[in-house]
Amino acid sequence: MADCDIGLIGLAVMGQNLVLNMADHGFNVAVFNRTTSKVDEFVNGSAKGKSITGCHTVEDFVKNLKRPRRAMIMVKAGPAVDAVINELVPLLEEGDIIIDGGNSYYMDTERRLKELGEKGLLFSGTGVSGGEEGARFGPSMMPGGAPDAWPHLKPILQSIAAKVGPNNDIPCCDWIGQGGSGHYVKMVHNGIEYGDMQLICEAYSLLKHAAGLTNDELHDVFEEWNTGDLDSFLIEITRDIFTVKDPDTGNDLVDMVLDKAGQKGTGKWTSQLALDLGVPTTLVTEAVFARCLSSQKDARVRASKILKGPEGAIEEFRKGLDRKKFIEEVRHALYASKVVSYAQGFVQLEAAAAEHGWELKYGDIAMLWRGGCIIRAKFLQRIKDAFDREPQLENLLLDPYFHDVVESHQAAWRDVVATAAKLGVPVPAFSTALAYYDGYRSATLPANLLQSQRDYFGAHTYERTDKEGTFHSDWLRMRREPKA
Repeated sequence: MADCDIGLIGLAVMGQNLVLNMADHGFNVAVFNRTTSKVDEFVNGSAKGKSITGCHTVEDFVKNLKRPRRAMIMVKAGPAVDAVINELVPLLEEGDIIIDGGNSYYMDTERRLKELGEKGLLFSGTGVSGGEEGARFGPSMMPGGAPDAWPHLKPILQSIAAKVGPNNDIPCCDWIGQGGSGHYVKMVHNGIEYGDMQLICEAYSLLKHAAGLTNDELHDVFEEWNTGDLDSFLIEITRDIFTVKDPDTGNDLVDMVLDKAGQKGTGKWTSQLALDLGVPTTLVTEAVFARCLSSQKDARVRASKILKGPEGAIEEFRKGLDRKKFIEEVRHALYASKVVSYAQGFVQLEAAAAEHGWELKYGDIAMLWRGGCIIRAKFLQRIKDAFDREPQLENLLLDPYFHDVVESHQAAWRDVVATAAKLGVPVPAFSTALAYYDGYRSATLPANLLQSQRDYFGAHTYERTDKEGTFHSDWLRMRREPKA
């Protein structure tokens, strides 16, 4: 009997938790997994007694869904998504809906939307953030795709999403827009997440390796930071990490974790697409490169025995160090850099919207990230306020609040970046954030020389400051002859 409100395919932890979340909110859910033993384990385990129907075939799965059928896919991005779609399509009817809740590449979403639309089916690329806990108790969700699908998805997705606001009644889920916009916004979210994490790691490195704070002291610093403007999920879990002991050795677990970071690709996509759009999303790019460099662990160990930095600089720095002042300077540098990271992310969203004809609501997007997701933070309310003040805001740095923050924090920010350089402590994200700020605020950049070079060797032409038009000069003929 077709009595299930929605179905979900892919019972890894995220998929299971979303299903349990849906059932908790009163929805009947059908589930299927290619390895059918997982279906049985789930239905007879954590899903036992709940309004969840286990299915052993795709045919049975589809038969259990009310019309219009809503089938959500939670499998690994790429060919696996297409494989599931190809199994579903022959069994569905016009007006039925397929939702891809994975981290799919947005152009794959655009392609699937077109192909399924030609078959009379509705497709939604829905970004889901929040990890396992978010999926279970309230994720941030970013649905896009076929607009006709949204009225059928809204009651379910907004019910299970995280809630924010004074009355805890604003769902962190709303319609993003057409095409692949939902997955694009989720991708930029992930890129900003890369940036946030790298910035926190650089603050940690300065405080631990330069200033010499213990893990207990670092816990206290991050606990204090989490009560102010930096209040966020990532600061909170960083605080907690410093308290965890390895059960086998009794040592602080964080010190036993190999400094070799992994990644799944969404940060890289953000950087690649920023280059395609010609927008400088430099902080995310540096965060991606930092992970790449960390993965070259063996090479770094070999290099550390040959390449030397400023000898004795850290020991000298610690003599007479005003720890409280330095901690505050690092906090200022972290917050100012965070502002730049989000500013760059929203500039990229604006450029992508112009490129694809999407009508994105940037303040609303900030609120979708206010709860449930990995980058959830008090700070995001400030972004919503900025776009409420000026919906066509060109750059967050131009908003009065963010302008004042960066201006009041920049002295400390510059001192921290300069100190790191003198000590030989790498802070690529802090540094690139400051370089972007200085570049963006400069009415004149040295690109006039760069364009002259391009015209000299390749006749690429140039524009002039004193008149309209495009020009080319014979620089070789016009130059002063070099001395013999």
